[in-house]
Amino acid sequence: MVDAYGKALLAYFNGDRKAKIKVESNIVDTEYWKVSEFFHSWNDMSEIERKALGLCKGRTLDVGAGSGSHSLWLKENGVDVSAIDISAGAVEVMLSRGVNAQRQDFYALSGEKFDTLLLLMNGAGIAQTMKNLPRFLEHCKSLLNDGGSILMDSSDLKFLYDDEDLAEMEEGQYYGEIDYWMSFRGEKDELFDWLFVDFNSLKLVCESCGLKAEKVYEDNHFQYLAKISLV
Repeated sequence: MVDAYGKALLAYFNGDRKAKIKVESNIVDTEYWKVSEFFHSWNDMSEIERKALGLCKGRTLDVGAGSGSHSLWLKENGVDVSAIDISAGAVEVMLSRGVNAQRQDFYALSGEKFDTLLLLMNGAGIAQTMKNLPRFLEHCKSLLNDGGSILMDSSDLKFLYDDEDLAEMEEGQYYGEIDYWMSFRGEKDELFDWLFVDFNSLKLVCESCGLKAEKVYEDNHFQYLAKISLV
């Protein structure tokens, strides 16, 4: 694993303030993300991030925590938070910043319970595909204490397609399933699947898993925050 994302975080943390990640996908033109945006403070966070952080309570797990900015804010505000990421570079950065972090595959996590699962920066993406969404939610459910909740954001990408594009999709294909590649300084990670799920579809799948989804907030760009709890 190249870990382009982790290497970019480390480069920025170690002084390269102009570091950028090259991001390619099968849906939009190539983009270059400023790594500085992954190290944002409360004042630079979106309304979705602020609302999610304000709802965290009890023992909290920050899933796919990246640079650890969300965990740091929670820690500074008295929340019992730990963080996981599959990127070795991200975990190294988090540990250096004082975050209680470990390299961990979310799907392999077991034997622990949390009051809050926090999944931001399109946290639904960890599900990868609509077919895998029930498995993802069932695993989340297995990690929750009674009364616990999942705080997760995603986006409805239907605005990127016209009616003809949607009509031409193969049976069973969902328009929010995206293929991504990340590169940093010429090193390119393998393709990975990422899911953007509309809220109505998420709500239906949650109900089939014995979960209740509530839309806490939605912005003007089709991005929303969901609070998911046990029925």
